[in-house]
Amino acid sequence: MLLLNTTRDALLAPLQSVAGIVEKRHTLPILSNVLIEKHGDQLTLLATDIEIQIRTTTAGHIGGEDASITVAARKLQDILRALPAEGGVNLTLDDKRLTVKAGRSRFALQTLPAADYPRMNLPDGEATRFQVSQKSFKRQLAQVAYAMAQQDIRYYLNGLLLIVAGNELRMVATDGHRLAFAASALETETPRTEVILPRKTVMELARQLADTEDPLEVILAGNQVVFRFGPIELVSKLIDGKFPDYERVIPQNHPKLLTFERAPLLATLSRVAILTNEKFRGVRLVLGDGSLKIVSTNAEQEEAQEELEVDYHGDPLDIGFNVTYLLDVLNNAASDRIEWRFNDGNSSALVTLPGNDSFKYVVMPMRI
Repeated sequence: MLLLNTTRDALLAPLQSVAGIVEKRHTLPILSNVLIEKHGDQLTLLATDIEIQIRTTTAGHIGGEDASITVAARKLQDILRALPAEGGVNLTLDDKRLTVKAGRSRFALQTLPAADYPRMNLPDGEATRFQVSQKSFKRQLAQVAYAMAQQDIRYYLNGLLLIVAGNELRMVATDGHRLAFAASALETETPRTEVILPRKTVMELARQLADTEDPLEVILAGNQVVFRFGPIELVSKLIDGKFPDYERVIPQNHPKLLTFERAPLLATLSRVAILTNEKFRGVRLVLGDGSLKIVSTNAEQEEAQEELEVDYHGDPLDIGFNVTYLLDVLNNAASDRIEWRFNDGNSSALVTLPGNDSFKYVVMPMRI
């Protein structure tokens, strides 16, 4: 039975949109599969790992009968990637086997019944909805996502706090050693809602969203969130937990202010980081009148040292940081100039953007 006749790219593009969440190893074999549904000239692909579900629909596929099947997502994706870019592809279904034909190539894949494929139900009832551009949401994610924890026992840190309140959208992430906060304006009044997005959902959105003004619709309802953009619908469960009070963590009135160009400091830290201890990644910042000295050492008694001229005329300061935490913020801050505020060698430092209250980054010092 002919399922569809199309081009390689017309099938590969939507498959890549959904296959990113498919795990390599699953206790349920069917979760390694993608659900393919054909109705007329419309093709719907759906993938899930029980926590997240992504669906995309495309049109313009020629011929074939209506059918629903599931097939190994990674295998089908690898096959399509390996085929010539401009070539045609047809899929035929015969007795639980899906055959992919392209030119003289032929691949027969096992399928599992579509009826057995688990689906996440879309939330119903009361919901908070808002709309932003994909570009704006993606940029805001980039400003905070790197500060999320990875596999922390405090599971609520393995995600990103999303707050909608009135005309503002806030995002906060922390791993207990540093905290990133970013805010942006919303066009419509929205009732205050706080949710924690799982790390995997955040990373998938960062991968999929486009740098365009095209709309992104966000629906928050119960313990789920729905993101709709272009032909894609992403449904995710939310993390159930109490996020730390981030406002208490952000320092107020630190007296020592250092303003600098982002690119030179980023380059300097990248060089000095080469000789940091691989486990602790520590660098010392020695701040004096008009100069900033950055020093790193490692277990082999090796040392890197660089000095920058800076506009600073306060009390001297000697403080240590994990260099990875500094590189992360410098790589993702949306400004060429950065403000850095300190209190003393034992207090957290605050990174902000000049004349901009919509971004804050707090980093704890470390003993070196």
